[in-house]
Amino acid sequence: MKLKTVGIKDVKYPIKVREKNGGHQETVATINLHANMPSRYRETCINSFISVLNKYQDDMSVDITSDLLKEIKNGLQAESAHFEMTFPYFIEKKAPVSSTPSLMEYTCRFTGGIGKDEYFVLSVWVPVTTLCPCSKEISEIGAHNQRAEINLNVKYKGFIWVEDLISLVESGASSEVFALLKRPDEKHVTEQAYHNPMFVEDVVRKVAEIALAHPDIYWFSVGVESFESIHKHSAYAYVDSDNI
Repeated sequence: MKLKTVGIKDVKYPIKVREKNGGHQETVATINLHANMPSRYRETCINSFISVLNKYQDDMSVDITSDLLKEIKNGLQAESAHFEMTFPYFIEKKAPVSSTPSLMEYTCRFTGGIGKDEYFVLSVWVPVTTLCPCSKEISEIGAHNQRAEINLNVKYKGFIWVEDLISLVESGASSEVFALLKRPDEKHVTEQAYHNPMFVEDVVRKVAEIALAHPDIYWFSVGVESFESIHKHSAYAYVDSDNI
């Protein structure tokens, strides 16, 4: 019987990810790695996967993924190889008024394939604030606001830093969120969101417009989930560049 793929799934692995400032950030990734290969190699494929991860764990970046996949494909004489690595990534952000520094956590993912279908997708999940335009319009005081999460997935030419992709996403919301805010910062963030009301549909369109204008992005998808504070359900919107 010919098996479609063989590999490893949900492997927790320590890695070092390149930072835009030139350093490396230590984190722990959840990795899925599989390949289509001749049956005679399947007994030893697990060792091959782990050996390749060992080689690249100290210097992981978006441009290294293709080398990793090539090594697996060639070493196992596989028809194709596929890779998915999800990890938390931390960026120091300064509060908008007090400049108080704090670390914000973002979820990132590298997804790639080589062989019959060659692709690489860079994904980020970014927490933001949204504020309801209808609530602002009908309310005498205040407006309904909520925390939301934006998921942006991109295919691109050249090179894109994770930090730049996160900044791109944050610019499409009512307001950014921060790990630590003092009173003047809270006032600033609250008022910024109030003056920039957006539904999830508005956020999706805004992020899509920014991605479309980016010279290096040639495909993307963006989804926004709003964790409603006055409803039991979440609100959600999605678009991808294939349907624009």
